[in-house]
Amino acid sequence: MANVIGVRFKAGGKVYYFDPGGLDIQKDDYVIVETSRGTECGEVSQGPHEVPESNIVKPLKEVTRPADDADIRRMKQNREDESKAFDVCEERIAKHGLEMKLIDVEYTFDRSKILFYFTADGRVDFRDLVKDLAGVFRTRIELRQIGVRDESKMLGGLGICGQPFCCSRFLTDFQPVSIKMAKEQGLSLNPTKISGACGRLMCCLAYEQPAYEFLTGITPGVTSYVHTPDGDGTVCEVNVISGNLRVRLDKSPDLPKTYHRDQVAVLRAATKKGSRRKGAGGAPPPPKTAEKPAPAQESAPPQPQTPPAPRQRAAQPKDDGAAPKPSKRRRRGPRRGNKPQNGQPQG
Repeated sequence: MANVIGVRFKAGGKVYYFDPGGLDIQKDDYVIVETSRGTECGEVSQGPHEVPESNIVKPLKEVTRPADDADIRRMKQNREDESKAFDVCEERIAKHGLEMKLIDVEYTFDRSKILFYFTADGRVDFRDLVKDLAGVFRTRIELRQIGVRDESKMLGGLGICGQPFCCSRFLTDFQPVSIKMAKEQGLSLNPTKISGACGRLMCCLAYEQPAYEFLTGITPGVTSYVHTPDGDGTVCEVNVISGNLRVRLDKSPDLPKTYHRDQVAVLRAATKKGSRRKGAGGAPPPPKTAEKPAPAQESAPPQPQTPPAPRQRAAQPKDDGAAPKPSKRRRRGPRRGNKPQNGQPQG
């Protein structure tokens, strides 16, 4: 276990751990720390507490010193200058005719660098824009392209629930969300109802997913054959949250009755293929009876089989009086330099 404090540099931003280094630091204080971007001033969102070593990104940096009044005034001045830099950058973007949307501007604490966050559909050649901004602000310029989720996190707003965005309030990291969660929760698959302002699936779909997975595991599915206090029947409708089941009994299939999942016992679980046929009722199919094997017929004992003899080419009889067949091989004449034999002229 390690003693750390949680520091946040932006409202709704991620919390980073630092070593208090024996300083008397409490929640809501401001501290000066060294980060990968340089010296920064942040607010202590979590007071001194202990966390496991596995939750710490090493090396754990130590707090430089508590922030004084001059540091706080400097930080507030940077926030005011960021709004002015935003207007200047938007003007330069329109001048260069770039297809990009400026989202936010951030000064480092020591004003050694300005970060411009923007969104775009594809890659943007902003080299001329960087040179223009560097000539205006006389400092290092960094343009960083972000996604639509980060855009909603920075801008903020109200969701369809009427509450401020979760990502801009308390979510420090974006958690994966899939369409499977909406299916398991019985939600409409209409994109306008399950998507947030960013156009992606709503992050709140992941909040209740563990509860749905647990309740689905203990609730009989549709087409399950169950035993109820009134007899056996087939499940035709399920409410996972309340645990109520509509069962079509074998003795009265036209009048389904409602039972709680604790009042029934599963005799045959629903198959994945059968669960699609909602409302299917009736008794389970009769068990398959073992077929009697046909009586064996007496037959002669098998005789050993001899291996087949290897195939041989039939020998063709020689005909001495027949003319020899012409060879398909091309005949060559005698090589140069060879003398004719038996006094024959060279051909």
